Amino acid sequence: MSFKHIVSRDNPVFKHLKKLADNARERRSEGQTLLDGVHLIEAYMTAIGEPIMVIIPEGQSSVEATGLIQALEHVSTMMLPTLMFAELTPVASATGILALVKIPQISVPENPNFVLMLEDIQDPGNLGSLLRTAAASGVAVVYLSSSCTDAWSPKSLRGGQGAQFVLPVVARADLIAELANFNGHSYATAMVGESLYAQDLTQATAFVIGNEGAGLRQKTITAATKSITIPMAKSKLGAVESLNAGAAAAVCLFERKRQTG
Repeated sequence: MSFKHIVSRDNPVFKHLKKLADNARERRSEGQTLLDGVHLIEAYMTAIGEPIMVIIPEGQSSVEATGLIQALEHVSTMMLPTLMFAELTPVASATGILALVKIPQISVPENPNFVLMLEDIQDPGNLGSLLRTAAASGVAVVYLSSSCTDAWSPKSLRGGQGAQFVLPVVARADLIAELANFNGHSYATAMVGESLYAQDLTQATAFVIGNEGAGLRQKTITAATKSITIPMAKSKLGAVESLNAGAAAAVCLFERKRQTG
């Protein structure tokens, strides 16, 4: 095992890792990111390959992390003091292991028949969950508007639980242009429109989901084939105003999955 014990924040390798943890531009320019936890690292290894480097904290690791470290004994390993290690993790890590990896370039299929477009999603955990739902429902490609949060941030990766390793994700996409070029029906989720359940989703389908609070921009709604709503129950307190982005996407995507089998 190639092993380094680093204790200084001035170390250039640590500085590089810190920039990757904190900065989307750094991740894009370097084509690298950090994975937190055994599950994500193993998912990456299954789908893509081995990491560039393994990072562990001083002290005892979990049984799962120790087993993974042993399996990757030929991969360069760096040990950090606990506080320095914590600076690289999106949350307190239960497994105590990080991996430096290349961001995979997954080919976008030609003429995809099931597409998710996301506009202005700001919360990285929400984005990760949306990508996880997209992968589970059979979406062929996800397009992210230029104002979406980064799909390869540590928090987005934790939310995705491996979805980014198997699902083509196109960042900084021009959604208006993608809607114009889509060879099928596109549906913008909005407060006003036809019921989701009145749509024939057995042909090529694209769903467009907007910002967690503001929803879709009007020009994006106009660019879609039609706007749709998800019918909701009324209570004594009145109708719930809307679903959150993740719930709306899940309902739409799995209705399409139900119709197509």
